[in-house]
Amino acid sequence: MVEVETPEGPGRFYLRDAPSPQALLIMGHGAGGGVDAVDLSVLASRLPGHGITVARFEQPWRTAGKKVASRPPKLDIAWKAAIPQLLHDQPQDLPYFFGGRSAGARVACRTAPEFDLVRGVVCCAFPLHPPGRPDRSRADELLGAGVPRLVLQGERDTFGGPDEVREAAAGDPAIKIITVPGADHSMRTTKNGPITPAELRDLITDSVINFVLR
Repeated sequence: MVEVETPEGPGRFYLRDAPSPQALLIMGHGAGGGVDAVDLSVLASRLPGHGITVARFEQPWRTAGKKVASRPPKLDIAWKAAIPQLLHDQPQDLPYFFGGRSAGARVACRTAPEFDLVRGVVCCAFPLHPPGRPDRSRADELLGAGVPRLVLQGERDTFGGPDEVREAAAGDPAIKIITVPGADHSMRTTKNGPITPAELRDLITDSVINFVLR
């Protein structure tokens, strides 16, 4: 764990180093949980064995023990301040990618245009809209990232299912959307769902490896 200072207070990076790194994936958590979310944990445990170092960023509000997430502008400020501190201690020629789940994916997309060398964005459970409010679309954030994007979207995600994301992203060839069968916004399946938890973990892992090391 590495603590970093930001204008919003201290944040933390939880690092899993690849033995022979080929890329770095920096990921942020959602508004309802931390860096131990299912998808973030799976990627942090599995990707280093495939040459991808994973850094999960804990936002200052979470580090401070608060129960309510900061507003989006504050999340962006903290993320943008933390990234250079992390990169300073990484190999300078190592390709890096942004990513996150839910609100963390939004932060990654919004801030990617401000980092010239970021290669792409991995979005787990991108919250296209609040549940039941498709009129409040956040498609502009996904579309505005300016780099290749991978979206892993649960089939039962009430924040916008895969078909909704495909419709919103229509015409943007730089967005690849993967449906996670039977998964909800938390990337969990039901007991009798179409895929097992092990298959879900494999799908998430393989999709990200193929995207980052393409």
